[in-house]
Amino acid sequence: MLETLDVMINAVPYLVGGMGVTVAAVIGGMVLGLVIGVPLAVAQVYGPAPLGWLAGIYVWFFRGVPILVLLFLFYFGLFNMIGLNISALAATTLVLGLASGAYQSQIFRGSILSLSQGQFRAASAVGMSDGQAIRAIILPQALRLSLPGWSNEYSIILKDSALAFVLGTQEIMARTHFVASRTYEHLALYAVAALLYFLLTWAGIKGLRAFERRVAMRGYGHA
Repeated sequence: MLETLDVMINAVPYLVGGMGVTVAAVIGGMVLGLVIGVPLAVAQVYGPAPLGWLAGIYVWFFRGVPILVLLFLFYFGLFNMIGLNISALAATTLVLGLASGAYQSQIFRGSILSLSQGQFRAASAVGMSDGQAIRAIILPQALRLSLPGWSNEYSIILKDSALAFVLGTQEIMARTHFVASRTYEHLALYAVAALLYFLLTWAGIKGLRAFERRVAMRGYGHA
């Protein structure tokens, strides 16, 4: 028991160091997913049929293939084929962002469709172009309404990031596996890893919920 406790105490600083790598991958993936997801949602709701069709193919592909397969497909397959030499962390962030973009697009798409179409027609009536109406009226509301779903997406990406250890990304799971395979204290060390992931999930969702309340629109959502 004392030996297990000693291993845990010595390993905690090393495992906590992986939290920064995990947070970097998750935040990068969330931001990239936002950049990809918004245009995809707009294309599916307002775009011409061919553009909506292409956006739909993207969404179906990245929602239909497991993250683990995508990590191998891109890092060992596509990136090698095109000669793109990037770090495991960069590859992890890119794959998480590409996949998250597909999921986020459906969050934003649902928020856009929940808005009254009368707002779009009113914007056209006062001389605004479709693009201006989308940028100035539709998207500001849709992005606010998407925050609950975005909070859920954060927790999903955070858990998916644990699979990045297969690429050698030095995040929480990779460091835990490294120490556990040498000390054989698997239960104690993976329990510490679970606690670290729980803390990141709790802190992230707590922050996003606070931001949601800050930017909430009167008349939308719950009290």
